[in-house]
Amino acid sequence: MNFKNIVRNMITSLKPPPAGEAARHARRAYRQSFSFSQTIFIATIVFLFLPLFVLILYSFNSSKGMNWTGFSLVWYEQLFFHSKGLWNAFWHSIFIAIASAVSATIIGTLGAIGVNWYRFRLRSYIQTISFLPMILPEIIIGVSLSIFFTGLKMQLGLGTILIAHISFNLPFVFLMVMARLDEFDFSVIEAAHDLGASEFQTLIKVTVPVCMPGIVSGFLTAVTISLEDFVITYFVTGPGSSTLPIYIYSAIRFGVSPVINALSVVMILGTVLLTFLLRNFLKYIAAK
Repeated sequence: MNFKNIVRNMITSLKPPPAGEAARHARRAYRQSFSFSQTIFIATIVFLFLPLFVLILYSFNSSKGMNWTGFSLVWYEQLFFHSKGLWNAFWHSIFIAIASAVSATIIGTLGAIGVNWYRFRLRSYIQTISFLPMILPEIIIGVSLSIFFTGLKMQLGLGTILIAHISFNLPFVFLMVMARLDEFDFSVIEAAHDLGASEFQTLIKVTVPVCMPGIVSGFLTAVTISLEDFVITYFVTGPGSSTLPIYIYSAIRFGVSPVINALSVVMILGTVLLTFLLRNFLKYIAAK
C-alpha cells in the first residue's frame, strides 16, 4: 500500500458516519432505553390497577369466598335493596366531604389571599403553623382533636367529624392557592384600584378568577382526602355518625362482604363518569 492510499484511509476513518447510519444507531439506543422504561411503566400500571380488576371481578362472584363459583348480581341486589346501614355511612361521607371541602376552600382561599396580600407581624408564623396538619401524623391530630372536643364537652358526631375534616383540609387548599398567588402579577390589582374598583370588587372580579385553578385543585383534593380518611375520623366519630371507612372497618371484623366490592365498583364507575363529564371544564381550568 503506497503513501496516498494510507492517507486516503486515514481521512476516510476520520469522517463522521453517514447521517442514516447515525440515525439508526440513535434509534436502536432509544428503542433499548424506551423498552426498559416501557416495561417499568407497564409493571407499575399492572401493580396499581390489578387489585381494582380483581375487586370488580369478584363483585360478580356468586359466593363470598375467593373461589369463583359463577357469575351473579346477587351482591348488587344486596347493595341496592338490603344495605341501609352501608348507604347511610356512604351519604355521611359524601356530606362530610363536600361540606368540609367547601368550608376549607372558602377559609383557605381567603387566608392565602390575606397572607399573600398583606404584610403583618405574624405573617411568617401563620404560614409555618398552617402546614403542621400536613406534617404531623394523623393519629396525633386525631387524639388531640378528641381531647379538645371532650374538653369542650361536645358530643361526638357528624359535627365533630366536620370540624376535624375542615381542620386537616385547610392546609392543602391554603398551599395550592398560595402557589397560584406566587405567580400573580400584583400590578393588575393596582390597575383595578386606579380604575376605581373597591377592595371587594378587586377580590371578586380580579383575584379570585386568577386563583381559580388553585381553588378548584384545593377543593378536589379536600374532597378526596375527606372521603378516604379513617384515622382522624375514628377518634372523633360518635354513635350513628359512621362514615364509609369507619363502617367498612367495622364490617371487616365479621369478614369482608362482597357487597363492599359492589359498592366500590359503583364508586369507581361514578368517579370515571364524573371525570369524563367534567374533563373539558378541568382542561379549561388547568389552562388558565
